[in-house]
Amino acid sequence: MTVFLRYKNIFNYPLLKRFSSFIISKWRSIPILDRWLFQELLPTFLFAVSALTVVSLSVGVMFDLVRKIVESGLSLKFALHVFFLKLPSFLVLSFPMAILMATLLTFSRLSSNSEVKALKSLGISTKRIIISSLILGLLMTSITFIFNDLIVPSANKNAEAVLRKGLGVSMHSDYVEDIIYSRIGKISDPYSNKEIDGVTHLFYAKQFQNKKMVDVTVLDFSRFGYKQMLVAKNALWNETDSSWEFSNGEILTMSPDGGSTTITFEDYTYPLDSGLKKISDLPKNPRYMKLSDAYRAKELYKLSGNTKQERRMKVSIQEKFTLPIACLVFSLIGSSLACTPNTRSNQSKGFVLSILLIIIYYIVSFVFSSLGISGSISPVFAAWFPVIGSLSGGIYLLNNADN
Repeated sequence: MTVFLRYKNIFNYPLLKRFSSFIISKWRSIPILDRWLFQELLPTFLFAVSALTVVSLSVGVMFDLVRKIVESGLSLKFALHVFFLKLPSFLVLSFPMAILMATLLTFSRLSSNSEVKALKSLGISTKRIIISSLILGLLMTSITFIFNDLIVPSANKNAEAVLRKGLGVSMHSDYVEDIIYSRIGKISDPYSNKEIDGVTHLFYAKQFQNKKMVDVTVLDFSRFGYKQMLVAKNALWNETDSSWEFSNGEILTMSPDGGSTTITFEDYTYPLDSGLKKISDLPKNPRYMKLSDAYRAKELYKLSGNTKQERRMKVSIQEKFTLPIACLVFSLIGSSLACTPNTRSNQSKGFVLSILLIIIYYIVSFVFSSLGISGSISPVFAAWFPVIGSLSGGIYLLNNADN
């Protein structure tokens, strides 16, 4: 009650009246043509967002949750919690598709009713007609970027935590599985007193939980001709000594002459750097990463010599930008295509065409993303080619729309 009384003046009638007057004045300052087109576009866009989100959630999440409820005993409470936490990630995917569908359906309907033709007869160019759709695309580009970088990663991570908790899996907030880390450094040759560059250590841990590595294996190649394998039940990073403390394990050392020695230990300190812990602190899935996390992961993988993961992070970083920009590109394509002469189509044809364009775009994006991760092409080119190609197509359609 105290909080309500303290802040009640914020919600008083004069303030709301001034705010509504401000919004109305700004709306009225928009040209009549754009206001009319916004009123035509927004209902179709909101319907498309709702429909696409429901369909994608049903296919991507709902069926899996129903299966877990039936087979694994997941409670309805946890299932609903996971469902709503997954919603932002599917909204982000729906925004670009909804923009394309809304612009294509809306302008196709206006074209079939000869309203676009009437506007052109008054001397209004196609470029002027589609400005409202481009503004909507630009607005959704900004919203999509904010969602994708600030909301989606934490929501996905929380959804995973809630699902594990609901299934009865013991999980800490820093829980990670199957951690692999390689260290690049100098390999010493005792015979020639020279050092060569190469992989000095390979580190694998089954789990990282409660600040501790579990089921750890370390391969040491730092001495030429010697191979050393350390296997331990647990490993804990010691910040004070900047070293790893292993417990309950053994060390197998193989010398160049074929001999081997095995040492069993309860506690053992190993001088390996903290790169492994830094990698384990990062989300394993790029979908759970913010842009800053992806940049940090890229640098860590680069230092560790894991080029494939480094390329994956480079592609993911670029896709943080290309996914939102797809909203603007799709708004250009949809509106330009629908306003092009001799492409008048009804609602059903416009719907089918929008679905076809969406499928083509995401197939091309997936193919080029895979090529970028594999190293066949540059990660930057892999992420941006579908956008640049689509943008070129949209500009071509726009230039032909007035012919």
